[in-house]
Amino acid sequence: MTADNEMDIKEAFQRAQKGHNNKAKLVASLKSRYNKLEDKTLFHDEFVHYLKYTMIVYKREPCVENVIDFVAKFATKQEEQEEEEEEEEEEEPEDHPFLSFIFNFLLESHKANSHAVRFRACQLINKLLGSMAENAQIDDDLFDRIHQAMLVRVTDKFPNVRIQAALAMTRLQQPKDPDCPTINAFMLILENDSNAEVRRAVLSCIAMSPLTLPKVLKRTRDIKENVRKLAYQVLADRVHIKALTIAQRVGLLQQGLHDTSEVVREVVCSRLLPAWLGRLEGGAIELLHRLDVENCAQTALDTLKAIFKGTPPEELLQNRNVLYWRALCEFIKAKGDDGEEMLEQVLPDVATYADYLFGYLKAVPVLSEEQRANFNQLELVMTKEFISQQLIHLIGCLDTNEEGSRKRMLAVLQEMLALPQTPFSLVSLLTEKLLTLISDDQKRIQTVAEIISDVREPIMEVNQPVDENKRRRQQVQLAEVKVHILETKQALEDCISTQEFNRAAELKDSISELENRRNQIIQEIAESNQPVDKEMCSEKNDPETLLRCLTMCAELLKQMNIKSRIGPTISALMSSLILPSIANAHPGVRNMAVVCLGTCTLHSKDLGKTHMVLLLQIAQLDEVKIRISALRAIIDLLLLFGFELLSDTAATQTAPPSQSPDRQEEDAPSAEKGDASEGTTQSVLVMLSEFLDSEVSDLRTEAAEGLSKLMYTGRISSAKIFSRLTLLWYNPVTEDDTRLRHCLGVFFQLYACESRAHQEVVEESFLPTVRTLMNAPATSPLAEVDINNVVELLVELTRPTTLIKPSTNTEVCVHDYLAVRMCGEMLKDPTAPEVRLYAKTLSNLELSRDETVRKDLQTLMQELVVKDRVCLRALEKMLLQLVDSREQAELLSASALQPLDVNADGKHAKAICTEENCVPDGENVPESVHVVRSSRRTKAAALEKTKMDLSTLINQDVA
Repeated sequence: MTADNEMDIKEAFQRAQKGHNNKAKLVASLKSRYNKLEDKTLFHDEFVHYLKYTMIVYKREPCVENVIDFVAKFATKQEEQEEEEEEEEEEEPEDHPFLSFIFNFLLESHKANSHAVRFRACQLINKLLGSMAENAQIDDDLFDRIHQAMLVRVTDKFPNVRIQAALAMTRLQQPKDPDCPTINAFMLILENDSNAEVRRAVLSCIAMSPLTLPKVLKRTRDIKENVRKLAYQVLADRVHIKALTIAQRVGLLQQGLHDTSEVVREVVCSRLLPAWLGRLEGGAIELLHRLDVENCAQTALDTLKAIFKGTPPEELLQNRNVLYWRALCEFIKAKGDDGEEMLEQVLPDVATYADYLFGYLKAVPVLSEEQRANFNQLELVMTKEFISQQLIHLIGCLDTNEEGSRKRMLAVLQEMLALPQTPFSLVSLLTEKLLTLISDDQKRIQTVAEIISDVREPIMEVNQPVDENKRRRQQVQLAEVKVHILETKQALEDCISTQEFNRAAELKDSISELENRRNQIIQEIAESNQPVDKEMCSEKNDPETLLRCLTMCAELLKQMNIKSRIGPTISALMSSLILPSIANAHPGVRNMAVVCLGTCTLHSKDLGKTHMVLLLQIAQLDEVKIRISALRAIIDLLLLFGFELLSDTAATQTAPPSQSPDRQEEDAPSAEKGDASEGTTQSVLVMLSEFLDSEVSDLRTEAAEGLSKLMYTGRISSAKIFSRLTLLWYNPVTEDDTRLRHCLGVFFQLYACESRAHQEVVEESFLPTVRTLMNAPATSPLAEVDINNVVELLVELTRPTTLIKPSTNTEVCVHDYLAVRMCGEMLKDPTAPEVRLYAKTLSNLELSRDETVRKDLQTLMQELVVKDRVCLRALEKMLLQLVDSREQAELLSASALQPLDVNADGKHAKAICTEENCVPDGENVPESVHVVRSSRRTKAAALEKTKMDLSTLINQDVA
C-alpha cells in the first residue's frame, strides 16, 4: 500500500476475493491512486494482468464472482465520477478511458479458444452494462462493436456463454425498430435454442412489443415447465390484458388452468389472474367481458372457479370482489336445491370458512387516536371492515344443518364477539348471525348473556404480592426448629455415651419429627416466595365496552319473539346494564340504553307501564338522537298496548262520536276503548303535537310518522291532529324533508280509504284547516300555501268512491256533512273571503241521493245572500245538481239569478230561488244524480308528492 488511503492493484484483487470485505472502500482506495496517475498506461496493463487470472476460471467460484463484481464496480465508478464532473461543468460528454480500455480488452478476448475466457468476457460485459447509470452514454463505435460481438456469442456452443451474451444485450434492444438485430436474435433463440436455461434467460430480458409478444405466448407451451412458468410470470408482470386478443386470453387461461404441472397452474391462479383483475376496475365481471363466454363457456367457468375456489387469497379479497362473491352466493342460494352443487364449488365447508373468518377479523387493525388522523390508515381499516361485513353476511349462505359445523361456527362467532379488538361496527351483525343459528329463545338469551358477562367482566390474572410478615414468621419458626434439632442431637450423643438407650430411641424419634417439621417450613417458605397468579373478575364500565354489551342486548331483544316474557336473565340485564347506562355521560351509551329499554318494554305491559314516565322525560330533555329513540319507543308502546298504558286505573268507556250532521268539532281526541285517563292521554298527545313544531327536522318527522301510525291503527281518532299533519305536509318549511313528505302523502291516502270513520275525521278537520290557512299572517310560511290545493285534497280524500270497503249506510255520505258545514260557514258571514272558496268546493262534492239532505241543502242555500258573481255561478251549478233535470228549465226561467246591488236602499233581493219553485215533486226525483268530479289535474297537483309507496312504513309491525 502506497499510502494510508491507497493500495496497489494486486492487494486490491486479493482483498476483493473475500466476500466480507467492503468493496466500496476497495474501489474508493484504488480510485484514489488511479486519479493521481498522470500516465495511466501502466495501471491499465497491470490491472488487466491480474484480471486475466480470473477470466481463465470457468467454474463459478465465489471468490471469482467477487472479483468480477469488484471490477465492474471500479470501472463504472470511474464513469459515474466523470459524468458528475461533466454535468457540473455543463460540457459535452467525453470518453471514459478506463471503461473504454476494459471494453476493448473484453471485446478482443471474446474470440478466445477457451470457453472459460469467452464466458467471463460476456459476463463482465453484462455486469459493466448493467452497472452503468440509466442515462449513461458510450461511443457509437464501441456500441456497435459490443453489439456485433454479443450477436456472435449468442450462437456459442456453450449454453452459459449464450446466456451471458443474451443478458448483456438487454440494454442494446430497440423495441421500436422492427429490424432490430438484437430482438431478431432473441426471437431466434426462443424458437430454436435447445437449452431451456438459455430460453429462460431470453424470456427474462426480452422487451415486450407486438413483434415479440407472439413468441412469448408460444413459450407458454414450451416443453419445459420452468420455461412455461416464467412465460406466465412475464405476461402477468409486463403485459396488459388489453394488449392481448380475446383468442390469446382464452388460450392462456385454457392452457394454464389445465397444465400438467401443478407449479404452472399455481402461477396462473396466483399471478396471472390477480394481475388481470387488478388492471380491470370491474373485477371478475369485467374479466368475463374480456373473454368469449358464449363460445368458451367452460373456460370462463373454470376461470371463475379459480377465482372463487376455496378461501380467496388476500390480494383478491377486495371490496368489489367480496361484494360480488356475496351476491353470487346469495343468488345461487336463492335457487334452492338446484344451486346446491354450484354453491359447494364457490364456498368452502363451514369449518374452513369459520377459521378463515376468525383469522381475517383478528387481522383487522385497531387504530389509536393518532393513527385515525392519518387518512390512508383510516381508509384501509374502513375497507377491511367493509370486507368483514360482507364475509359475515356470507354465513347465511353456508349449509349449517350439520351439527358439528354449526357448533364450530357458533364457537367462532362467540369468540369474535368476546374479543375486545373486534370492530364495533361488526358487533350487531355478528350478534344477528349468531342468533340466526340458534332457534330457541332461552338458549339465545343464555348465550348472549354469557358473552356480555365475558366482555364486561373479563377474567384477569393478578399477581398477589408476598406477605413480608408471614415470611418473617416462617423464618423465625425455621430457626427455632433448627435449634431444637441441634439440642436434641446433643442430648442423643450424651445418652449414647451414658448408654441410656431407651432415652436415645425417644430422642431419635424426636429428631425425625423435627426434621420433617423443618422440611415442611422450608417448603412453605419456597411457596410463599413465589408470587401467586390469582384470577379476578373486574367490571368494565368504559363507553366502548358498554356500547358493545348494549348492542348485543338490543339485537337479542329484537330477535326474540314478541310473545316471549321477560325472564330472570333479561331482568338481571335490565338492572345491571340497561337502566344504569341511561344515566351514563356518554351520549352513544345513553342512546343504545334507551333503545334496549324501549325494546324490552314491548315484551311486558307492566314493564312498559313502569318506565313510560322515564321515556317521556327522556323524549323532552336529552339530546336529539336520544330523544328520537325515546319517541320511537313511546310510539311502539302506544301502538302495542294502547293509551290504557298511561294510567294504572281504567277509565269508563267514552261514548262513540255522533254521526249527525250538526255534530261539533272534537277538541280532544278519543283514545281506543277510552280506558286511559283522559288527562294523561291529553298531556301525551299535546307533547307529541308540540314535536310537530320542532325546529329539528328529524324529531319533527319522527313525531309525524308516529302520530300517523297511531291514527291509522285506530289508537287515536283526532280531527285536530289530522289538521296539524295536513298543514305540516303543505308547510314550505318541510319542503326539503323528503321522508316526511312521502310518509304523510301515503298516510293520507291509506287512512282516508280505510273506513268511513276515517273519512269523517278528515271531514271534521276541513274547516279548522281552512281557517288556519285563511287567518295565517303574512309572515307565516303557511301564507304561501295554495289553499285551493289543500281543499281539493280534502275533498278527494272524503269521496265515498275511494273507500276500500264502502259503508252500508248508502243514504248519507261524508260529503253531505261537509256541504252542510260549508253552507253554515257561508251563512255566518256571506262577505267573508272564503265564501268564494266554499261555493266553488260545493260543486265538486259527491252528494248522496237522500231527499232529506237535498232539501236541507236547498233550504240553506235559499238563505244565502252573496254579492260575488263567481259565487253565484258556483251556487247555480250546485243547485242544478240538486233538482230534477225536467224542473231545471222552470227553475231557471222563474228565478233571476242576479248579483246584489250594493247601492240599493238596504233591501237585499234573494239571489237564490224560493222554496216553492225549487223543491221538486217527490215523484219526479231522478234515479241518479249527475256528479261533477274534479279534474285529474287537480288530483295530480294535490297528490304529486305521494308517489313513493310507504305503506310498509305505515303498516310495519312493532319490533
